[in-house]
Order: sequence, then structure tokens, then C-alpha cells
Amino acid sequence: MINPETGLAGLRIILLAIMLFGLLGLIIPVLPGLVIIWVPALVYGLVTGFNWTSGLLFAAMTVLMVVGNLVDNVVMGAKAKEQGASWLAIGVALAAGILGSIVFPPFGGLIAALIGLFAVEMLRLKDLQRALKSTRSMAIGCGWAAVIRFGMGIVMILLWGAWVLWA
Repeated sequence: MINPETGLAGLRIILLAIMLFGLLGLIIPVLPGLVIIWVPALVYGLVTGFNWTSGLLFAAMTVLMVVGNLVDNVVMGAKAKEQGASWLAIGVALAAGILGSIVFPPFGGLIAALIGLFAVEMLRLKDLQRALKSTRSMAIGCGWAAVIRFGMGIVMILLWGAWVLWA
């Protein structure tokens, strides 16, 4: 028979390992890293139960996960808009990114988004340098979004750690 405390410690180690795997997924955009970090916290809550403190910590983790999953689109679009990209080009890039992610994972979404933005800007502006400038800005936005998501992943894991220790 397994001691309940030993079983809980083992569960915590497994869940932390999954969370760290999710954090690695944020470095290489192959996996939905924030969701992979969030799901073990949900499992932990379902196994151990939620109280007021753990509920608040889990709610904060949920907000970070949702916002983090949207940050790509906002930061990439904002950086492209800064360099004069049209809303149409940003919309096409978003649609191409979604389609590319489905058809050619893991990097198809990013490549398709950049190609979509570049194509629309070339058609609109008929200026290679300006189209490249907008596309480069979107790529830089993608890098910043990855940094932001990674930071959010670390905060999510720290919130879960606080939950394990104090809630």
C-alpha cells in the first residue's frame, strides 16, 4: 500500500516535470506550452481539492494562460502596425498563421504569417523595402511574444509552487 503523502509527493514531481516540459515548449514553438503548464495544475486541484487560496492561484494561472495564448497575435500585429503594415495585411497574416499551424506544424504558422503579411504589403505598397520592413517587424514581435510567454510560464509555475507550499 502506498503512503498517501508519498503518493502526493510523487504526483507533485510528475506534474512539475510536465510543467517544465511545457516551459520548454515555449522556447521552441512546437507545443502549446502554457496549456501544458496549466493542465497539471488543474489535475492537482481536482486531486487535492480547491480552497479559497488555491482557487485564486488557479484563477490567476488561468488568466495568464489565456492572455499568453493571445499575446502572439497582439504583439506581432502591433510591431507590424508600428512599421506601417495595414490591418488587412495583419488580418491575412493571422489567418495564414492559423492555417499554417494546422497544415505544417510546428513552424508553418509563423512562416505562413510572415509570407501572408509580406504578400499583402507587396501588393499594397509595391515597395520591396517597406514590405520587408513590416515583415521583419512582425518577426521581431514574434520573438518578443515568445519572451513574454516564457515569463508567463515561469510565473504560472511559481504560482503553482506557492499553491503546493501554502494553500
